[in-house]
Amino acid sequence: MAIIKSGKVVIVLAGRYAGKKAVVVKTFEEGSDAKSFSHCLIAGIDRPPRKVTRGMSKKKVEKRSRTVKPFVKYINVRHVFPTRYVVDMDLKKAVDEADLVDETKKIDVKKGLKKVFEDRYLNQKAVTSEKKAQGSSYFFKKLSF
Repeated sequence: MAIIKSGKVVIVLAGRYAGKKAVVVKTFEEGSDAKSFSHCLIAGIDRPPRKVTRGMSKKKVEKRSRTVKPFVKYINVRHVFPTRYVVDMDLKKAVDEADLVDETKKIDVKKGLKKVFEDRYLNQKAVTSEKKAQGSSYFFKKLSF
């Protein structure tokens, strides 16, 4: 699956997080010892930030952007839908595979992800390329269908 690479924005099609957007952190083309099928590690948004308008104060904008709720999951490649968008968030540092085994460490990983997502959401204008800026704005919008 050469399409699904790290940094690609995908939509989860099956399971608890169906219909949610996520970013691919790492792909496993040949599978691994535990999972014999091709799968990927994704980090996504379970609850997106609330809508912000121009008339809102900075304090209110910050409060509404703190509603982000992240998730981390290993998922079969057939259960994700790749989009054309790419995000340049460095999630490999935030998500360590060894920490996902233990439940208490997984909570710490989610807290770190929440911080990364909030920082990127508030600083979307600081993105270098226009293509990645589009991906970032798409990633943080609620999926409407």
